[in-house]
Amino acid sequence: MNLASPIAPTATLARVPGFDEARLRIRAIETRIVNAPTTRAHKLSNTEIHHKAIVLARVHLADGSVGYGEGSTLGGPRWAEESPESIQSCIDRYLAPVLLGQPANRFEAAARAMRKAAARNTAAKAALDMALYDAVGHALGLPAAQLLGGRIHDSFEVIWALASGDPDQEIEEARHKYESRAHRRFKIKVGFAEPRDDIARLARIVAAVPECDIIVDVNQGWTAAQCQRWIPALEELGVALIEQPVVADDLAALARVTARSRIPVMIDEGAFSLGDIARAGAIAAGSVLSLKLVKSGGLMEMKRAAGVGTAHGMELYGGCLLESGIGAAAHLAVLSTLPELHWGTEHFGPRILTRDLTTAGLDFADFHVACPTGPGLGVAVDDAYLDDIAEADWRSARA
Repeated sequence: MNLASPIAPTATLARVPGFDEARLRIRAIETRIVNAPTTRAHKLSNTEIHHKAIVLARVHLADGSVGYGEGSTLGGPRWAEESPESIQSCIDRYLAPVLLGQPANRFEAAARAMRKAAARNTAAKAALDMALYDAVGHALGLPAAQLLGGRIHDSFEVIWALASGDPDQEIEEARHKYESRAHRRFKIKVGFAEPRDDIARLARIVAAVPECDIIVDVNQGWTAAQCQRWIPALEELGVALIEQPVVADDLAALARVTARSRIPVMIDEGAFSLGDIARAGAIAAGSVLSLKLVKSGGLMEMKRAAGVGTAHGMELYGGCLLESGIGAAAHLAVLSTLPELHWGTEHFGPRILTRDLTTAGLDFADFHVACPTGPGLGVAVDDAYLDDIAEADWRSARA
């Protein structure tokens, strides 16, 4: 035994007759930042983006198999503390060195090694974890979902975000999505204008698409007092769900808002770790939990997050951070294995990009997205397009 190795040997696959774990050793890890243009502006309470900065991780195994992962942010470090630059730096300098030369199929050991190498930095860890599952899945000819317990669900209904701030444009967009049977559930971003103006804009959209379900994402933009004042107006409009109305670090305020609201309240930025979810659940700060790999830091950890949330009586929602088809496929791999996903998912990210980073694997039809079934994440990455939109060439670390 190599006592210096960050990933200790196990007695599982290494003893399977005919299984050669050496071919799954990590030979190289590469990173790259790409800037993918979006079809329109996407506004949050604290920023506005016109392109999506994505950090890609690429893992090469000894047998030649390759896996891709994605680290996502919104407008730099405004949504959380990580930026595209910090994600890439964390992978290159701290995470890649503890994984190089190790068996990629030992997912839990790899996650433990990354936890020891860097605190938090969950988007960076998620990118590498996705790439490991993708690479191993390709090497073994198995979908990532099979490595997580096996798929229960084949597809989910997809929620589309309306976030330009222009009600005329948003109404036109919503009607087109509904009439083309692309989306019939919409999440509307508010919090970047005065509440009265947001409510007026929301009322126009609700009236224009009465057949559709409406979710409101305040993105931490209201105070508890504003919630008390304006949530009754949301109730009158028939809003189905309210996401993270108050600042993330005030769970007590979120608990008060949740208790007073007749609309279910979802916690997002307020719950990253399993401990965060348990603390929120213990005081009923949110009755719905948004699941995101950039918060959990890995596929199995997001599955655990779902378990902790469910144990505290929370319903589950598949959140997104405008991931490309790579990140969306990784989320769907996990979500497909959960006993229940009460609210479906909003993994529309590949469709808000002017061009996705994948060429095959994700199928959107009849208001739903199908869970990919191919090896690994089940998507084919468009390497030629990556070359066109990348800031620089791949950075490489090798064993």
